[in-house]
Amino acid sequence: MIPNHGLKMEERADPADRERYQRLVGKLIYLSHTRPDITYAVGIISQFMHRPQVDHMDAALRIVRYLKGTIGYGVFLAKREDLEIDGYTDADWASNPIDRKSTGGYFTFIGGNLVTWRSKK
Repeated sequence: MIPNHGLKMEERADPADRERYQRLVGKLIYLSHTRPDITYAVGIISQFMHRPQVDHMDAALRIVRYLKGTIGYGVFLAKREDLEIDGYTDADWASNPIDRKSTGGYFTFIGGNLVTWRSKK
């Protein structure tokens, strides 16, 4: 996802094929369970499922192109003797220019393996 993407509903923008967009985003949501690197971008584009526009479809296809170039990425669980627990969090307070809502998230590792993560607007 482009930083400061500025995706929003435009008044006179061209509409995208809604069924195609919804199918694509649904598949990306399912895939994001094992590809946490795309969860933020998928969360952004899933906000426009009710009335997608061409810019939203372009953003979804950009994620697909990213996935094509990063096939070896994903959640990998390795056996380790060390069971140290690490957690990280971040938040972006009131960053959405439309509704002034915040975005926050966290993820935790056990023994160096990613076990939980969450992102929420």
